[in-house]
Amino acid sequence: MESHHRPIAQHRLRHAKAMRHIATDAEKKLWRLLRSRQLDAAKFRRQVPIEDYIVDFACHEKRLIVEVDGGQHADNAKDIARDKRLVAAGYRVLRFWNTDVLSNPNGVLEAILAEISSDSAK
Repeated sequence: MESHHRPIAQHRLRHAKAMRHIATDAEKKLWRLLRSRQLDAAKFRRQVPIEDYIVDFACHEKRLIVEVDGGQHADNAKDIARDKRLVAAGYRVLRFWNTDVLSNPNGVLEAILAEISSDSAK
């Protein structure tokens, strides 16, 4: 069976795998809530290579990326360019602050679910 994905460089795969072991507290918390199809049966993966980036969480079937950011990402030009490229590749990108995930996980899940549901209505 022929894959529709671009080949991913081995160093990028190794880096993504290593990042799974050094997740932030917010990433760990969100992963516990997204894994195993817990949210509307959507299959999320973590630390996923897409394009030339490694995204925090991705649901390929819904073409949705979820990023969990610390303060260093505020008004970051690289993140803006990255998001544009991921959107051009056909993904929607949601970004949440670490503090939001840690202090309001239900609100974060509601926002992700709303995005998933809006995709289902299309």
